[in-house]
Amino acid sequence: MKSITSSHGASIRRRLGVLTVAIVSAGVGLAACGSSPSASTKHGGTIYFAEGPGANPNYIFPYLGCANFSVSNINQFQELMYRPLYWFGLGTSTAVQYPLSTANAPVFSNGNKTITIKMKGWKFSDGQVVNAESLMFFLNMYKADPTSYCGYNAGYGIPDQLASASGSGNTVTLKFTKSVNPGWILYNYLSELTPMPEAWDKTSTAAAAGSGHCATGAYGATATNTACKAVEAFLQGQSKNTTTYTSALWQVVDGPWKLTAFDQLGNATFVPNTTYSGSPKPVVAKVQLLSYTTTTSEENDLYSGKLTIGFVDPNILPGNAPAPGKVGPNVSSLNGKYTLMTGSPWSFNYAPWNFSSQDPKSAEIGQLYIRQALQEAIDQTGIVKTVDKGYGFPTCSPIPPNSPSSISATVACAYPYSATAAKALLTSHGWTIEGGVQTCTKPGASSTTCGPGIAKGATLNFGIIWSSGSPALDSTLNTEISEWKAIGVNFSSSKGTFNNVTAQCSGGSFQVCMWGAGWIYAPDYYPSGETLFTPKGGFNPGKYSNPMMTSLVGGTTFGTSTLTSYAHYAAAQLPVLYEPNPTSTIEVSVKLKGTTAPNPLQNFMPEFMHF
Repeated sequence: MKSITSSHGASIRRRLGVLTVAIVSAGVGLAACGSSPSASTKHGGTIYFAEGPGANPNYIFPYLGCANFSVSNINQFQELMYRPLYWFGLGTSTAVQYPLSTANAPVFSNGNKTITIKMKGWKFSDGQVVNAESLMFFLNMYKADPTSYCGYNAGYGIPDQLASASGSGNTVTLKFTKSVNPGWILYNYLSELTPMPEAWDKTSTAAAAGSGHCATGAYGATATNTACKAVEAFLQGQSKNTTTYTSALWQVVDGPWKLTAFDQLGNATFVPNTTYSGSPKPVVAKVQLLSYTTTTSEENDLYSGKLTIGFVDPNILPGNAPAPGKVGPNVSSLNGKYTLMTGSPWSFNYAPWNFSSQDPKSAEIGQLYIRQALQEAIDQTGIVKTVDKGYGFPTCSPIPPNSPSSISATVACAYPYSATAAKALLTSHGWTIEGGVQTCTKPGASSTTCGPGIAKGATLNFGIIWSSGSPALDSTLNTEISEWKAIGVNFSSSKGTFNNVTAQCSGGSFQVCMWGAGWIYAPDYYPSGETLFTPKGGFNPGKYSNPMMTSLVGGTTFGTSTLTSYAHYAAAQLPVLYEPNPTSTIEVSVKLKGTTAPNPLQNFMPEFMHF
């Protein structure tokens, strides 16, 4: 999902993310260099890869909901085994990579109402061809139960704009109800489809492959929908039980790696899939993902030399980055053993507000001037400098830093840091500090009163939850709580593991929720807003709804508008609390070859790596 990311450790993909819902490990998304290992490459060896703190993989089935739609589950776990229809990102690029994809480039016709997809004929490890039926399996399930997939956005793209879908041999034909923007549909919808093996098309472990009849049914037919829901229920049940991950069911793969060991903590061992149809073929003997609960415990393994690829919290680095995207000095004890790397993320960082009427503070959160005051009280530049040691970017809108002008013009901060202005804004709307907290003394609905639904005596007390395990994230949120307190707004705080926090965010039981590093635009890579900021978006946990926002989003998805107007409006309306966007600070063993700076999409591609 687009994806969500945890600070210096994990991310929820935008579609969570994001781009997200998704999300980046924000700490350990290392890019492949883009060239295949040569004939003289040394074979063998083990890559030890650090998972983000508390962000261990916990879901293996590629059709997954927002609570599990994370980089740690998708980019750095599932996609090692199960390749998507189209692969995006290589080196520092976020672009589609057709040579790494299971299908050739889509062909658009009929005024962009029809798409023809030709599968390449790769094979799953059990010998089945990755063909039209494999793709129809996912499409049929998506049509049968769209709301169970985090990439779903009601009224947008696939499946809601699909009039029909059919497959034969290696060819799939998609017909849409209206003309679609080719770039948008490729980068935000075709990007999310994963061909699935016949071995999964069943409703029990003892049943025969294909007996579920989800893959072979007619798209949209009642019988197909019924069959797919039963297959989905079985696969979801197996995926929730991590003890099944090394069973025969999940061993049928079409990616370069097979999972041979997995424990309850999230430690995972991969070996090469010797039948992998793509290129390059893996040359290392093994990849081990290692689970951690805190950054400190992971850093101890770096000091001991146990890890091949890990991360450091920026607060332990001896100096600041000279510029965003550049590295400063490394920890002295790691010099000579590891190379410090960083990059520019394809993400934005935020914490959702809860606009739901069921939330007791929804009236206050619904007032733009209150959100504005809280935004103005955050010294993002100061936090990036002091907490993140310069490894980060202030966030002012949903547009990733360094986005090309073809996507959006630069969007300045609508509400730059000013504690004085923030405090005065509250005072001008009928709030007075009493007992250390802003208290409504002028209720009403005018521009100089507290606002509709806010009673006299109401106070600006809120709750915030964030992910544990990262000292940098703790420092960021504690700094912000202190800054808010200085203007008379109090926040009570609680923490949980990354997985627990994202589940709570998805469930809507929060006032402000912060999993760490926001939303990576992956696997829907075009940074449009239909997932996050439309009423039926796939990851809109705060229930944000604004007709103008929805209209502007529509102009960028159904129409051909750039994202500039949408981005400016999102900057001014504050549908979320914009947060400093920390960048990856990754340590890579000097013995490991075939890597570059962290990939903006946080892909982990060990098949390109060697010693």
